[in-house]
Amino acid sequence: MNSTGGRRREAAGPKGRRAHRPPRDQDRDVQLSKALSYALRHGALKLGLPMRADGFVPLDALLQLPQFRSFSAEDVQRVVDTNVKQRFALQPGDPSTGPLIRANQGHSLQVPELELEPLETPQALPLMLVHGTFRQHWPSILLKGLSCRGRTHIHLAPGLPGDPGVISGMRPNCEVAVFINGPLALADGIPFFRSANGVILTPGNADGVLPPKYFKEALQLRPTRKTLSLAGNEKTEHQRDPTHGSRGRGMTQQ
Repeated sequence: MNSTGGRRREAAGPKGRRAHRPPRDQDRDVQLSKALSYALRHGALKLGLPMRADGFVPLDALLQLPQFRSFSAEDVQRVVDTNVKQRFALQPGDPSTGPLIRANQGHSLQVPELELEPLETPQALPLMLVHGTFRQHWPSILLKGLSCRGRTHIHLAPGLPGDPGVISGMRPNCEVAVFINGPLALADGIPFFRSANGVILTPGNADGVLPPKYFKEALQLRPTRKTLSLAGNEKTEHQRDPTHGSRGRGMTQQ
């Protein structure tokens, strides 16, 4: 009986729920997703992949690399289809190249013809523009602004994690949300774009920075929600009523 019970508990998992897919397969998918992110966003040239101006590379060439040889085209298709943040795109290609794959955003490589939708008027911008970060980075961000940090764009989301339509642009475990005054930045000549998976992107100013003058407010998300002072004075922080949080203010002010 003990061995049967043990097998049942093992099949159900540590919390008594059956896994939709064996953990080993889940681990392989995570490994593949991370390898795709590096190759398609950052390492294509170093890895010798022929990347087109729109960011696509031949899938067959990718799968010939040592780190991908244990994966199949079907594995890649599954990861692309099931990635909740829609990080990647596949297209059939032509007979000379076969299927093509790219990352939709997040590049440190220059991708001059990446399919980005320009957001050229205040009306084209989402009502809310938010950058998610961690508390340890907030003092530096408050002082210096948001930086591309080696990538081609600063990533923004059109809402907070869990909001309808927010699938990417912010880590779900981020601790601080910085609300951006998009129309003000746009009026100062800072461009904004929307990627194929809904992430709002900006290269910032000439130095690759979105300065603090464009911060409308900042909200600590966890462990409790409270407004953070934009003056850099922690003593002025105060608890906010969750029913009157920054989410509503961010949507009405922009």
